[in-house]
This record gives sequence, C-alpha cells and structure tokens, in this order.
Amino acid sequence: MSPQQMHAVRVREPQHVVHREFPSETVVLNLETGAYHGLNPTGGRMLEELNRASSVAAAAATLATAYDQPVEVVERDVSVFCTGLIERGLLTVEPVVR
Repeated sequence: MSPQQMHAVRVREPQHVVHREFPSETVVLNLETGAYHGLNPTGGRMLEELNRASSVAAAAATLATAYDQPVEVVERDVSVFCTGLIERGLLTVEPVVR
C-alpha cells in the first residue's frame, strides 16, 4: 500500500492483539502467534493515536502537532510504522467511513 493510500484508511488492532503501556515501552502481543513486540515511547504513542483516530492521516496530523514536526514527515513515518505492524498481523486496515 502506498503512503497516499495508507493515509486514506483507518487502522485498528485486531481482536487477537492486545497491548500494554509501560513507562519505557509499549508491549504488543499477538495472541494467535504468541509473539511479543516492543515499541519505544514514540511507537506506543503512534499506536495509541492510530487506535483512536478516524484515519491514518488524522492520527499523523495529531502527532505532528504533538511533536511539533512537519505533517509530511510524520505522515511518512506513520505510514512506515503502519506497514510494519500490518505485516506482523498487529494492525488491520479498514476503509474510512464518511
């Protein structure tokens, strides 16, 4: 999925994925595979915002404001982040409902 396509979708943790936040990392567990994945605080914040936002683009805009970064840079970073988690079965793609 291209970065432009990624921004037009919504991503969510599927039911077989759970996460828990700790001060220094967020741990994500795929219950189907038993694999744990650790996210640094920025990755944990991205995951939190992606689960809350109406689209990947909306999450990127919120994160750009929070981190005082250009939205284009954050959109690219969030797109790469999402692609990695989708490939690991930790996020699923949903169409944006308008």
